[in-house]
Amino acid sequence: MAWFRAYRLELTFAAAVGLGAWAAMAETILWLPLLAAAIVSGGVLLARHGRRILQPLLWRLRDRLIVAYLFMAVIPIVLLGLLSVTAARYIAGQVAVHLVQTELDRRITALSEAAWMLTHARPDDRARLADAIRLTSGERFPDLEINLETRASGAGSRGASAGLVVKERKVYLWARAVAEKAESVLMMPVTRRWMAELVPGVGAVTLLSDETPRQRLDLHANDDDGMMAPALPASAGRFDFEVLWGSDTRIDVWESPHRKERAILAVRSRMSALLKVLRPRDSRADIPNLLYLYGLLFALVEVISIYLGVSITRTITGAVRNLSDGTARVMAGDFSHRIPVTGSDQIAGLGVSFNKMTENVERLLRVAKENERLQAELEIARQVQAQLFPRAAPQMRRLELKAFCNAARMVSGDYYDYQALDGNRVALALGDVAGKGVSAALLMASLQACLRMQLPEMASGDIGQVMSRINVQLHASTAPEKYATFFLAVYDDSTGSLTYTNAGHLPPVLIRQGKAAMLDVNGIPVGAFPFARYEQSRLVLEPGDLLVGYTDGVTEPENEFGEMFGEQRLVDVLLKSARLEPEAILAAVADAVRSFTGSPELQDDMTLMIARRR
Repeated sequence: MAWFRAYRLELTFAAAVGLGAWAAMAETILWLPLLAAAIVSGGVLLARHGRRILQPLLWRLRDRLIVAYLFMAVIPIVLLGLLSVTAARYIAGQVAVHLVQTELDRRITALSEAAWMLTHARPDDRARLADAIRLTSGERFPDLEINLETRASGAGSRGASAGLVVKERKVYLWARAVAEKAESVLMMPVTRRWMAELVPGVGAVTLLSDETPRQRLDLHANDDDGMMAPALPASAGRFDFEVLWGSDTRIDVWESPHRKERAILAVRSRMSALLKVLRPRDSRADIPNLLYLYGLLFALVEVISIYLGVSITRTITGAVRNLSDGTARVMAGDFSHRIPVTGSDQIAGLGVSFNKMTENVERLLRVAKENERLQAELEIARQVQAQLFPRAAPQMRRLELKAFCNAARMVSGDYYDYQALDGNRVALALGDVAGKGVSAALLMASLQACLRMQLPEMASGDIGQVMSRINVQLHASTAPEKYATFFLAVYDDSTGSLTYTNAGHLPPVLIRQGKAAMLDVNGIPVGAFPFARYEQSRLVLEPGDLLVGYTDGVTEPENEFGEMFGEQRLVDVLLKSARLEPEAILAAVADAVRSFTGSPELQDDMTLMIARRR
């Protein structure tokens, strides 16, 4: 019964509606609790499913605005109009019935006073007074019947009474007055004409029985009723609606003196007829025209409001539609699309912002594509530069060589090289080009080309002179502000001698028997001045000696406090790891620098070269 549990609320609502309809038709008291159950379950169903049903219908902003306008303007105005019409009908009906009932009460009072006068008049004057009453009251009481009776003192009879009475299913207006020895009964047949003339111009007046179904009480007819008894007044306009109202009244029964029947005094009229009746004849106030004027002003305000609402709605929905279309075009990759912007309000500002956004995105995409192209070119440059570094160190009988270069960017400005000159000698080079990135890498390539050109001279010439020639060539082929520090050495494996010249480079560290020493610096950086001259130095590497060359990417990185790593920390690391393999020494130095800076990213190109004498 899973389906029953899933739809028990819907089944409850359907059962409540069905049983409630049956109970209402059967006129049982059960319809009231069933109606309450249907309202509660229907409300819960509406709350549960209404949002799910309405959400797809109200997805568009235009539909949401239409619903908002309906609830904010149309529905309140319709309800206000219905309330006004209902109130007008109620008030008009009450006024119409009140006018008729008041006039009827006046005539009943007048007839009762006439009966009292006849009863209390002297016996000799009663006939003459009755004729006078018939003569003077002919218009107000047509066909008036006057019955004068003399009775014995103390004789029992019905008491005085006045009002409407039913006699032989006909309606009369009557009054009865009783004195000690006299009794007067005045009766007038009630006709449709007489009822309508109670308040001339108000409309049709009739009496209805209180029985179910309601039926008209029989009024007297005469020859003039067909022509003179007014029906519903003619309509004065489209909005001159009909008014139908009634009030309870009591009617005596002639055959049963102590019994009164309930009846309804019904008036059928129109608003225009009531206004004519209520307006004084000498009044200059034109109420209908004034109402028409107010109605026209209201209609004019509504037309203006509708125009403004439609205009604002079109502006909002148009802007949203343009933004939606523009977003779709942008999602499809068309960043050149611009939405039209009119006006200078916030909605127009939104369109301007969208156009600026797409313009910026288009510009950023161009920049991103350019960056991608540059990155691709830098990757090619990195691969080319990687080919410039030696792939393997020359195999020497008594010397171990190892080096690495970690670039801070895609390409590096640091340079290292080792080239075998013959079976016993090898050339060692370590350089640091001023600057970073592509320009430094290009200068590094020029430096390598100059070095490779001088390799034959290095086998037989002075290292200092070789450095001087490299300086001249580099200065001639680069910009004046470009230079490089350069360490160049030739090692003879048969004697262990190392001949070197240092052109402004950081002095390599020599670790010998647990102590550290710095090599000489023989001149200024190459490429700065063409007239620079360089001297050479010589030392003999003993077995166990460790020579370490490095660039400023090892000693100058700073930690978070602005303190540099420095040469002393480098020496301490080398002293601790001097007996390790060259690869382990290189890793120890690199780890020490990264640990000091606290960042895995390099602040500058890091290059190390290690030479150990066996």
